[in-house]
Amino acid sequence: MAVKLASASGGEAPPPRHVAIIMDGNGRWAKKRLLPRVAGHRQGVEAVRRVARAARSFGIEVLTLYAFSSENWRRPEEEVGALMGLLRQFLERELDQIVADGVKLRVIGGWRELSPDLVTMIEAAIARTAVNTGPTLVLALNYGAQAELLAAARRLAEQARDGTLDPAAIDEARFESELETAGLPPLDLMIRTSGEQRLSNFLLWQAAYAELLFVDTLWPDFDERALADALAQFGRRQRRFGGL
Repeated sequence: MAVKLASASGGEAPPPRHVAIIMDGNGRWAKKRLLPRVAGHRQGVEAVRRVARAARSFGIEVLTLYAFSSENWRRPEEEVGALMGLLRQFLERELDQIVADGVKLRVIGGWRELSPDLVTMIEAAIARTAVNTGPTLVLALNYGAQAELLAAARRLAEQARDGTLDPAAIDEARFESELETAGLPPLDLMIRTSGEQRLSNFLLWQAAYAELLFVDTLWPDFDERALADALAQFGRRQRRFGGL
């Protein structure tokens, strides 16, 4: 059942089609409780389960989660290993439910550079959900927006060099077709938890006209109510896209 949102004009507004979340605050959640950082990441996985279910019930078509950035490799090796282990567990334990719920899984970023066993698991998960016609869950793994933009520019440059593309034909739509989010609805709402107020190299092109919402809630505490509050705030925004 889709959530009903009040619009800025006082009427009823539909939920955003595409929501992205920068899931921040796992480490601080653990530190507040005198727990190791991995405990915060474990609770963060639980938040993923809750929010993915809530997004589906609210009628959100696409939920994109910043699961592991290309910069996260700079973290201690032990923490990176724990994060990869949690990803394996998530795929092992949640895939059957994802399939049963009709959710299509999509992964963006340099995920093919992960360990071979993880790549195999991700490929199998994508294949199993490919025929699903429900909402889409997008996991950004080893993702960086600047690298995505550079790769798209290189592909277009190569096509122009080879004579298969007229440079004059490169417009916004053509450029977007080379991005990893090609075919998805435009990004409507980007949420960042934990109080930080920056995009951290996430969906930079796609966020051009997205509504940005920064909330103080740490990611492990983010739940259905928090998502409903975020959607209510989105409903009160006036989206002009440069017009009046």
